[in-house]
Amino acid sequence: MNLRTLMHAIALLTAVCGFGCAAPTASRPDAGWTTLIEGPAGFEHWNVVGDANWRSVDGAIQADHKANPASSFLMTKRVFDDFQLRVEFWASTDANSGVYMRCQNVFNVTDRTCYEANIFDQRPDPKYGTGAVVHLAAVAPMPKAGGQWNTYDITLKGGQITVLLNGVRTAELVDGQFASGPIGLQYAAGTIKFRKVQIRSL
Repeated sequence: MNLRTLMHAIALLTAVCGFGCAAPTASRPDAGWTTLIEGPAGFEHWNVVGDANWRSVDGAIQADHKANPASSFLMTKRVFDDFQLRVEFWASTDANSGVYMRCQNVFNVTDRTCYEANIFDQRPDPKYGTGAVVHLAAVAPMPKAGGQWNTYDITLKGGQITVLLNGVRTAELVDGQFASGPIGLQYAAGTIKFRKVQIRSL
């Protein structure tokens, strides 16, 4: 092989590797996830139930007032069955809120018709306060979420339910009451903010 032919072969190999031999790129952290709320955007995925003043404030979706005694909710327009859910939230120390899952009736959203991962530092019975799944999985000792940003990481796979708050497992149970339904974000008292909500199907 003469020099000219050798140089041509090297150039051809270099070009091919430029297209097909590069190291694989790392997958994006959000790959496979659907973003339901991010910053001030996100209402397009939700229906408002009740009269709380849900609105965009300082890069988050916030509620801090309602006239009706009943709780108000942001309810997903979609129904979900098995999923992993990530929720970034800020709660005042007197907030009463929660993440409701597999709800059976969007016009009767309660902790008996949905699974609720609670956000309620001042709940009179603290065993089902922040970090618990109300009525089903108690938490002891109850963590406090008030006055800071927090992250819920919640997995529902069949009847298996696991709740992590700020990376610490606070509740785990097996329950077969509800197989699917929309997700709800509650406002009942105080101030609650949601700046990022993401979900991926399992």
